[in-house]
Amino acid sequence: MDVVDPVAPGWQLITAALVAIALIVLLITVLKVHPFLALILGGLTVGIIAGENVSDVLESFTTGFGDTAAGVGALIALGAMFAKLLADSGGADQIVDTIVGRASARMLPWAMALVGAIIGLPMFFEIGLVLLMPVIYLVARRAQVSLITVGIPALAGLSAMHGFVPPHPGPVTAIDYLGADLGVTLGLGILVAVPTIVVAGPLFGTLAGRWVVVEPPATWESPDRDEATRPSFGITLATVLLPVVLMLGKAVVDIAIDDEDDRLRQVFDVIGNPFVALLIAVLVAMFTFGVGTGMDRARISDTVAGSLGPIAGILLIVAAGGGFKQVLVDTGIGTLLADWAKGANFSVLLLAWVLAVLIRLATGSATVATITASSLMIGLVEGMPSGEVSLVVLAVGAGSLFFSHVNDAGFWLVKEYFGMTVGQTVKTWSLMETVLSVTGLVVVLILGIFI
Repeated sequence: MDVVDPVAPGWQLITAALVAIALIVLLITVLKVHPFLALILGGLTVGIIAGENVSDVLESFTTGFGDTAAGVGALIALGAMFAKLLADSGGADQIVDTIVGRASARMLPWAMALVGAIIGLPMFFEIGLVLLMPVIYLVARRAQVSLITVGIPALAGLSAMHGFVPPHPGPVTAIDYLGADLGVTLGLGILVAVPTIVVAGPLFGTLAGRWVVVEPPATWESPDRDEATRPSFGITLATVLLPVVLMLGKAVVDIAIDDEDDRLRQVFDVIGNPFVALLIAVLVAMFTFGVGTGMDRARISDTVAGSLGPIAGILLIVAAGGGFKQVLVDTGIGTLLADWAKGANFSVLLLAWVLAVLIRLATGSATVATITASSLMIGLVEGMPSGEVSLVVLAVGAGSLFFSHVNDAGFWLVKEYFGMTVGQTVKTWSLMETVLSVTGLVVVLILGIFI
């Protein structure tokens, strides 16, 4: 990453950034404009107020848009294909039933947290929630406990993976913008996610289940699942963890072998590349989740094709965020912010978290918070060691999860599925997200002492 000299005085650049962010917030929250359009207008606003030629602003935006779509977009698409195969094959049900079926009543919240984390590895939060709700209903009814007691741990597992672990859009985007090592970030992300899920999931969920009691729907019945055609638990888990193992393997081999010409390192550099790792995982899943469960070629093709429609909006938002990021970079705002932070001796990790928190609270979007905060942090990570850059990515991820409220679609999704009032949703889901965010920051700061 090259350092870009500011194109205008500091006050003008800060004004440009603040006005653009305020415009994005206003368009998304008040005027209900789609984030894709809001990010485009925000990017143009930054460049114009900074005094750049409009043609140069457009060139910056389209360059960032294209680079992000080519890099991050491909990973999101492959991740969606993998998740769809997992869901349609019954593999997700197999994971849930195996883990929950072996748990005692006392261990159910912990089992649900584990299920949420495993399902959350390849799946977007919304998809994972839809898949898990029937299980949450069933488990709560069998154990005769509040939906919150078993539901919050599952949501914590889903949400933590969404915020901390690639190949989810937020972490992948931040990794791309900040030039972090994906394997290192993946390993540290899992390290951060585990204690964070424990605190925000089973521990907080037990408390929340006492002050908000929500009974599962009386009319709900367990769906009729064809267990005979499902992939086995072992095959399902191995397939889910395959891309994670490949990407982590690359990171380990790169650390263990210094010689870039070494054959083993070259092999892992290829198969551990996130694009290749996810591509391999999708191809393997077509056999383990497709052919292995009796799907014919037409059904497999339909499943893969059906995964792309629902993520079109996410792809456009992330790509537009790339354009917005590039305009911020090319105006030198990141360089200016970096100089200020270094002069003030302010913690880079804490600054990354605070920026993401403020944008999350204002827009309600974890993705927009990640895009904007990581864009502003680009100048600050210049020259930082790989591990520290990965911690900045995770600090942004933690901040992007902070206090989901009424301007977040996830807030309403949880409210309706759990049948809660707005107040109950705030006392359970919103507080859980806050505990998740703060705990994640604390773990990141602790890791920062040693890395």
